[in-house]
Amino acid sequence: MITSPSDRSERRTRTSDAYRLVRTGPERVAPPVLDAAQRAVVEHTGGPLLVLAGPGTGKTTTLIEAAAARVEAGTDPARVLILTFSRKAAVELRDRAALRLGGARAPQATTFHSFCYGLVRAHQDTDLFADPLRLLSGPEQDVMVRTLLEGQRRIRSIRWPDDLRAALTTRGFADEVRAVLARARELGLGPEALSDFARRIGRPDWQAAAAFLSEYLDVLDMQGTLDYAELLHRAVLLAERTPSLASAYDVIYVDEYQDTDASQLRLLRALNGPGGTLVAFGDPDQSIYAFRGADINNILDFEGSFPGARVQALTVGRRSGAALLAATRLLTSRMPVPRLPAAAVRAHRALRPVREGGRVEVYTYPTAGAELDNIADILRRAHLEDGVPWRDMAVLVRAGGRTLPAMRRALISAGVPAETDGTDTPLRHEPAVAPLLTALRLAATAAASASVASALPAFLPAGADGSGVPGSARAGAVPPAGPAEAPTSAAAAPGPGGGGRSVAAVDADVLTDADGPVGPGSVAEQAGSGPGDAPRPAAPAGSSGPGPDVVPSENAASAGPGEGAGPLGSAGAADSSGPGGGAGQASGAAGGDGAGEGATPSADAVRPGAADASADVAEVAAAGQTGSGEPGEEADEEVLAGVAPSVGDGGDEGWVGVEAAVALLGSPLGGMDAADLRRLGRALREEERAAGVTVPAPSDVLLARALAEPERLVAHDPAYARGAQRLGLLLRKARELLEGGGTAEEALWLLWDGTPWPQRLERSARRGGPAGRNADRDLDAVCALFDTAARAEERTGGRGALNLLEQLEAEDIAADTLTRKAHRCDAVRLMTAHRSKGLEWGLVVVAGVQEGLWPDLRRRGSLLEADRIGRDGLADPLTPGALLAEERRLFYVAATRARHRLVVTAVKAPAEDGDQPSRFLTELGVPVKDVTGRPRRPLSVPALVAELRATTVDPEASEAMRDAAARRLARLAALTDDEDRPLVPAAHPQRWWGLYEPTRSAVPLRDRDRPVALSGSALDQLANTCSLQWFLGREVKADAPSTAAQGFGNVVHVLADEVASGRTPADLAVLMERLDSVWDALAFDAPWKSRQEKDNARAALERFLRWHATDRGGRAAVATEHEFDVTLEAGDFAVRVRGSMDRVESDPQGRAYVVDFKTGKAAPTKDEVARHPQLAVYQLAVREGAVDEVFDGRRPEPGGAELVQLRQGAAKRDGGDQVPKVQAQQPLDGDWAADLLATAAGRVLDERFTPSTGQHCDHCSFRSACSARPEGRHTVE
Repeated sequence: MITSPSDRSERRTRTSDAYRLVRTGPERVAPPVLDAAQRAVVEHTGGPLLVLAGPGTGKTTTLIEAAAARVEAGTDPARVLILTFSRKAAVELRDRAALRLGGARAPQATTFHSFCYGLVRAHQDTDLFADPLRLLSGPEQDVMVRTLLEGQRRIRSIRWPDDLRAALTTRGFADEVRAVLARARELGLGPEALSDFARRIGRPDWQAAAAFLSEYLDVLDMQGTLDYAELLHRAVLLAERTPSLASAYDVIYVDEYQDTDASQLRLLRALNGPGGTLVAFGDPDQSIYAFRGADINNILDFEGSFPGARVQALTVGRRSGAALLAATRLLTSRMPVPRLPAAAVRAHRALRPVREGGRVEVYTYPTAGAELDNIADILRRAHLEDGVPWRDMAVLVRAGGRTLPAMRRALISAGVPAETDGTDTPLRHEPAVAPLLTALRLAATAAASASVASALPAFLPAGADGSGVPGSARAGAVPPAGPAEAPTSAAAAPGPGGGGRSVAAVDADVLTDADGPVGPGSVAEQAGSGPGDAPRPAAPAGSSGPGPDVVPSENAASAGPGEGAGPLGSAGAADSSGPGGGAGQASGAAGGDGAGEGATPSADAVRPGAADASADVAEVAAAGQTGSGEPGEEADEEVLAGVAPSVGDGGDEGWVGVEAAVALLGSPLGGMDAADLRRLGRALREEERAAGVTVPAPSDVLLARALAEPERLVAHDPAYARGAQRLGLLLRKARELLEGGGTAEEALWLLWDGTPWPQRLERSARRGGPAGRNADRDLDAVCALFDTAARAEERTGGRGALNLLEQLEAEDIAADTLTRKAHRCDAVRLMTAHRSKGLEWGLVVVAGVQEGLWPDLRRRGSLLEADRIGRDGLADPLTPGALLAEERRLFYVAATRARHRLVVTAVKAPAEDGDQPSRFLTELGVPVKDVTGRPRRPLSVPALVAELRATTVDPEASEAMRDAAARRLARLAALTDDEDRPLVPAAHPQRWWGLYEPTRSAVPLRDRDRPVALSGSALDQLANTCSLQWFLGREVKADAPSTAAQGFGNVVHVLADEVASGRTPADLAVLMERLDSVWDALAFDAPWKSRQEKDNARAALERFLRWHATDRGGRAAVATEHEFDVTLEAGDFAVRVRGSMDRVESDPQGRAYVVDFKTGKAAPTKDEVARHPQLAVYQLAVREGAVDEVFDGRRPEPGGAELVQLRQGAAKRDGGDQVPKVQAQQPLDGDWAADLLATAAGRVLDERFTPSTGQHCDHCSFRSACSARPEGRHTVE
């Protein structure tokens, strides 16, 4: 449920006598029946114990029972600690422990990062830290690192190697740097230690990373923030230096121990202490998070890390049937587990199933499309025939970035409800969020421009140096907060309605990545403080900022997370907000309008030698307007950013940009379709003409003006103008709200709540089906946007709408969430194998198991080689064998998610160099079945309708069969939903295009009283190939855009013309130089294709030059690229022929000879050339005077014509490949050419455009809508 900001504000300010809910204690549940191995773990009395727990062995139950037994035996629950990796797991453990113990207080179950945050907060110096430390979200940390690297590119305060400097601003390099920093902090290395280490082994890139780490830590300290790695580092130092913590817990339980990294291992050793009890549950066969920093050696070396430890295994498999267990056991036989007791490993892998059954199937398909179709068929049959609920099925893949969206589309089109995990998508890329952000940016930019204009007089008298500006760096003062009294600390900020809550008030588990362990390589990769030092204190409130080593960003668009920003944000902000400095609000000192948008010190107040804010404000304000008050035409392009803010005396009609206006009107906020937009655009142009404007502005420009001034739309028909008027009023209200100090959350709510969009989504969500699932996703995305805006206000104190927008724009990774989105709809889950860990389904399809993809043996982080940073020296990189072992473990995790049925699929292309199945397919011990095609008829409603329709017209079907099919179609067509809408519209004959009579236009295509205009190339299409292709391509202009092949031909034709006309010498080197100057403008699919075609162009030009220099029977060129326009008589028709002849020559008899250059890959046969329509039209045109002007006014006889195939070499007897193939047409005899013209003209005038098949179909753009082609027949019939 989405609630307004005011509602949340009211809830936060309830009076003390208001009602409150009191939770009833849970009823105690009976303890489960444990097997012998589980009981041995529960009865463990003391000392370290490693429990090897495979998938489905009752690990969580055993852990809960062990903790409950401790509490029931008299142990204080506060001295029992349960640690896990994800918030979801922590909540589950906490809830199950509470149910198991009834009214008794349950032990603390939390994540590693939540525990560390509480530890650091408990030992925080209250004098230095008046506000709680704020933990950076993953996207915020990512933006901060990239912002600092961007500053390094310009300022160069850190000596990055020259070969890396060009990469500083790339996303990939930022990821590499974050991996190095995280690896260093994981090992407890600070800037100095990392620098010394890099210097010893000769790695200047790591030395630069060490200097960067120092700057990064300074920024964190100044902002009072922590990242995940720094949080762990400080907690480890506290635990190691606080002896009392080693005896704080009687027993510590650790879930998923195989996912721990070096920092977490140090923390556990410090907390456990000598003689302590540590019970760790883990499975070395499920260690799959090495890319996040997890180290499988932690579990393999458990006995060495905790002296006196024992190792025990859970031995009963409760999830999968016997057949499934046997297949997955074969995978583990190829995964050696050294250093653990052999007996325990054997017991761990030889699981006893609790039930028989289970199926394992392995299929290969010839293409990826066939694989998707068959997966959809498997899922539908399981649902319809076996009764498996959609929610109890999943499709798992190795990498989901490009695979999952295509798979989701294919499954939904096949009638399989499918849902992907949306947490992989940055918020701004969600379709439902994009229009809200666009509208907010329009309103916020206009509001910011107005704030600058109102604040400008307060700045200008102070002078260019800013010495007299209140709150400037030179004045040594911090600008006061505006009317909202925004706090100067970014750590404790009020929410939209005031009364904000601090980070400490939030459940600490939100600090944990919801999808699994957080560490290097994940969105939570972070860096921390110095080496071996005590935890670094954050800068106290009121600090003047970082030291001189801090490299701030030079513009507000690069603002780091946690910063306040001036009202302009990226659209020309007066202040430069570097990482670590809140961008001061320009109007704050003067009591300007935008005071609620953050009154923290400006970047200039914390950056030595910074430029004056007042001068920047004056310059930006001047750029944003003109003296006449019209939209500022000279405004900096960065200020515009998709909108056109203008503030001046003459009005503000230009504050809505054209592109943004059109996008918003067509979005759910505007609710207008293309027809409404065209009607409104035409009406606005007519209004302009009526007002005396001779040439009105384009429709999209007028639409933008109408949005800026919605009162202009009152006079227009509400049928098509209502949506635009409503949206224009909403944008104006949002702008006014922000000008008055409103928050981004409030403005977003106004935009969202002011349209019928929320009600439409609610209705769709309630109806269910594919549209309902899309509505659910959109609602989830909008909820996430409001949560992000609310948290931004609460965490950073009125950061401003533009700063929020720039933060969202800068985020390239998905935003953190308090918990993973609930899977509430009945749909098949689509996700990566990594995300599937800890989940299970009845039917699991593991798809796309291709060699080269799974296993993926490419080395990770190969640029800066973070994995080679070791505690005691240079570490060896992961070997291909180690990478293969982790990939096999990942496949094992995916395969063990299934309870009843496992299906593994891959593509086995017929070609040797095509996709091939992975080696893992054969390791399951079941035969691989090769499926050669697609399902005969998928079990879906569209497929059923198609088969019934085909049966009704099948001449080989019996009358009774056809009648039965028709009756079933009628029953399907009659089905309707609650709103009387047809459920199967395709079953109704009204939807069958093939039953319609061909339509005729009310206006003739051509005037019969005028000559029919045709070209030489069109004649061949109309008369000999396909008149429908001519109509759709030439008349409707629906042909595909020009291709690189057409560009190839155009370039060669132009160069040939230049040589023939004498403008360019007949020299290959000169022609190639001319070719090089334009070649890059041609768009080829791949670089190798461009090189190949360039070689072909060179060969074509060589052939042309040889042909050009050869004596051709005494013929001489008299014209090139000669345009003509003649009218020919063709039977009862007059045909106007227009075109251009590549070359016209005169032979010794004075006749005209036409040459046409061809650059295609195919050439006509000798017989086809004799009746070639285009050459024949050229000769007819010569006969009617097309070349008289180049023959000194006399009319020559046509002497023939020829095709010169520049792309193809001649036969050996005609000169070989060095000269072009020449195909000549003799002078015309008979009337066959005139008959062709008459046939073509008659078809155009009669409008008879019927399709015909042939070789021309291979390159036709309209096959999918052509009744003569199999792929188009289903569309029109």
